[in-house]
Parts: sequence; structure tokens; C-alpha cells
Amino acid sequence: MQKRAAPLNDYFLLNMNFVIRFLILSDVVLYGSLGLLGPIFAIFIVNFIDGGNATVAGIAAAIYLVTKSIAQIPAATIIDKIRGEKDDFWIMFLGTLIGSTLPLCYLLVHTPFSLYIVQFILGLTIAFTFPSYMAIFTRHIDSHKEGTEWGVYFTLTDLCSAVAATIGGVLADTLGFSILIFVVVITGIFGSLLLLPLRTQMWKET
Repeated sequence: MQKRAAPLNDYFLLNMNFVIRFLILSDVVLYGSLGLLGPIFAIFIVNFIDGGNATVAGIAAAIYLVTKSIAQIPAATIIDKIRGEKDDFWIMFLGTLIGSTLPLCYLLVHTPFSLYIVQFILGLTIAFTFPSYMAIFTRHIDSHKEGTEWGVYFTLTDLCSAVAATIGGVLADTLGFSILIFVVVITGIFGSLLLLPLRTQMWKET
């Protein structure tokens, strides 16, 4: 009977293949980036958008989610029709990079309508990024460790989001939302760049 590796190693991404390790690591950083602003985004809207209130915040969130939901299945269908992982990788990488830089637009918008446009573009971007990420993750997940590796993914991304939420609140109070958004973007770009090492390993396997 094969001895099971210590569960603690899973938290440090030691018991998984290279591709899964870097996919998880990238999303941990990206979710941390999103977690810095997400929980207090409504406060940002109230303070910096002309006429910003709870209704505007709710509509902004709805536009992002509805756009992502409606566009996601057609995007996934397009991704499935494209043969090979190179295209999947570049859709994932470029979508992640664009999505990471879009929060800069929050510094430029001052009306609810312009905010809604940014949310629409963000939803459309993630609609392509999410299926390509999941397709690659599904293809490379280690055999007989599907539950463990998905569990590690959600555990680490949730923990990082929780820590980031606290840090984001402190940064917004002490340094202001403008600095916070720059930190969000820089962290997101770093998380996106963590996907680049996957190219060599993924294309070597094809």
C-alpha cells in the first residue's frame, strides 16, 4: 500500500505536478489582489463616484456578474473548438493580465455609467479567462488526487482572500483608495506573470 504524503505538504504545493502548482500559485496571488479591494468596493463607489450609493454598487456588481455569466458559455465553446493548449494558455494569460490592469480604470471613472462600462469589460474579460484556466487545470490535474488538488486550490485562495480583505481595509484607511488600487494592479500583474513558466512544461507535453 502506497504511503500517503503528509497533508501539510499540500498547503505548500509540494505534492502536485508543475502545471497545477503554478496555476494554484497564480490564482492565490490573483485572489489576494482581488481581495484587497472587493470587500470594500462599495465604499469606494460611495466616496469617489458622483451619485454613488448602495444602488450604484449593486448595479455595478450585477453588470459584472451578468456579463460574465452570459458570455462564459459561448467563450468556453470557442475555447473548446480551438485545438491545442497554446491558444488556451494565451487566452488565459492575456485575459488574466488585462483583468489585472482594469482596476486602474476605477481611478479615471467618476460617473455610474462609466463605472458600468468598466464592469462590463471586466465581466467579458473574465468570461474568456475562467474557462481557459479551468480547461488547463482539468487536463493537468494529477490522477487520483482530484479532490485533494481542488481542495488545496479553494483552501489557499480563500485564506489569501481573507488576509487580503483585512490588509485592503487597513491600506484604504491609512493610505487611501488610490494607493490601494495601485497595489491591487501590481499584485495582479505579478500573479499573471506567474503563469508564464507554464509555457515550457505544457508545450513540452504536447
